[in-house]
Amino acid sequence: MEINVLIDQDFEAYLGVGWLAEVARQVLSAEQASPDTELSLVITGQERIRQLNWEYLSKDRPTDVLAFSMLAGLPAESETSAPPFVAPPDGVLHLGEVIISYPQAVIQAEENGHPVRKEIALLVIHGILHLLGYDDEKPEEKRRMRAREKEILSAIKVD
Repeated sequence: MEINVLIDQDFEAYLGVGWLAEVARQVLSAEQASPDTELSLVITGQERIRQLNWEYLSKDRPTDVLAFSMLAGLPAESETSAPPFVAPPDGVLHLGEVIISYPQAVIQAEENGHPVRKEIALLVIHGILHLLGYDDEKPEEKRRMRAREKEILSAIKVD
């Protein structure tokens, strides 16, 4: 599995690339993803995620996580009228990109009374599940997704 991690310079001191990649690998393994799977994980700030949320979802506010799927036919938070990505013939399953707002994760961790790393892990899980086709728009889908998030979080090493 190939996990590409990019952390904006402002947040490099708070999270390690290796830790984030390992969390993502554990999520993919829990979902029985192919060893030939690739995804990107980006940790950014409020302004950048607000811009992306506006550009792709027409929501002019920061959010915690965005998932941009490269798989045709799977729902993703970033669906637009743009044509689907064309898969390259390299045999690698290119899932897409998960973008997380570190400052929003800090806010949510405080609200939920748990460590920031746990919140980041939850957001990584949430984003990857979106890339794999999970949705949380309808109440039943949301319950299913939240249950899977809890299962995966309890099975992976967060620290």
